[in-house]
Amino acid sequence: MISLLLFGCFALLLIIRVPVAISLGLSSALALIYSGKVSSTYIAQGLVTSIDSFPLMAVPFFILAGDLMGQGGLSRRLLNVANVFFGRYTGGLAIIAVVTCMFFAAISGSGPATVAAIGGLLLPAMAKAGYDKGYSIGLIASAGSIGIIIPPSIPMIIYAVSANVSITQMFLAGIVPGLLIGVGLIVTAYFKARKEGYKGSDKRYSASEIWQTIWDAKWALLVPVIILGGIYGGVFTPTEAAAVGVIYGFIVGVFVYKELKWSDLYRLIAGSALTSATVIVIVGTATIFGRMLAIERIPFMIADYIVQLTDSPILILLLINVLLLFVGMFMETLAAIIILVPILLPVVTAVGIDPVHFGIVIIVNLAIGMVTPPVGVNLFVGSRVGETSLEKAIVGAIPFIISMLAVLLLITYVPWLSLFPLSLIG
Repeated sequence: MISLLLFGCFALLLIIRVPVAISLGLSSALALIYSGKVSSTYIAQGLVTSIDSFPLMAVPFFILAGDLMGQGGLSRRLLNVANVFFGRYTGGLAIIAVVTCMFFAAISGSGPATVAAIGGLLLPAMAKAGYDKGYSIGLIASAGSIGIIIPPSIPMIIYAVSANVSITQMFLAGIVPGLLIGVGLIVTAYFKARKEGYKGSDKRYSASEIWQTIWDAKWALLVPVIILGGIYGGVFTPTEAAAVGVIYGFIVGVFVYKELKWSDLYRLIAGSALTSATVIVIVGTATIFGRMLAIERIPFMIADYIVQLTDSPILILLLINVLLLFVGMFMETLAAIIILVPILLPVVTAVGIDPVHFGIVIIVNLAIGMVTPPVGVNLFVGSRVGETSLEKAIVGAIPFIISMLAVLLLITYVPWLSLFPLSLIG
């Protein structure tokens, strides 16, 4: 009865469009009060203790770093570099969109932030070049989801904290899957562009022009080197790296490129604080929800049920992929991680699946969920930036979702792709 109340109330609140964080908190509170197993003060204590975590401090820093670098001109210079290398090919702007999203992903750690930053720059240019708006938005929304796969990734930090694994290992494990999804999107975009007749630019760049573009973007290209190199080299922790990213983005934006004005800082900091607060509230209420699941032993019951159905890692991963894709269609990424990890992690570890590899499987599934309706947040952001209906964006995203699903299967059943970089740091 308590489980029914917990899930039923949560589902009802989502249906009537109550925000996810409030839905999680209210359903958990009602179930807790009804059960009478622990004091009601458990809710307040859980909200505080769940966010009292040093690794979680990386989240607001990475959010602010992404905002500072996007406003400070770094994203535009990354776009220029991609243009000189790929602009002349068939579907050049589409390829540029994917490549730039991959670079910006290594700055922002956020899917929606990547879509907003790159979409705002590229969508007008793609429309002017004759690209279908639905195709363009679907592509950028799909490429933006790489933002939570290529490190640094905010959902990876949340998974690492929830599953008690190393953030550095998660970051390393996300590199190859993120690149594979990017390549898959580029291939799909190329063939789609050939079919639709989207030509590349006629402009050819000289060696000096290419060098000048790269030199102008050197400070933007150094961001992944500094942040990820510092983490993997043991110079600083992921949380410290996020703080370094904020300082770096501020200095480059204000004093080097001089596109970030002092008057912009209040707006950027306030916006990042609001986004961070939303994330933190979701983390806190989702943790309470997860603890209610643990009190009712729901994770153990589900684990036993799945293991009774099959003990084959192949079938278990297939079932979990289907579940995650379904959940990703309806639930916010961070809430899904915090709720599902305690349920599914015991199942996969029982059949010998590495927790780090499983974390990548979860992240990629939920990344696809960012471009699948009805709650595809990247599609909402892209359609708003591109001033196009959500329906057109969904249709445009279908080929790219299929490409991402194909890469997901490869990542799921070839764990070496995720795990071999871990050997580089011993």
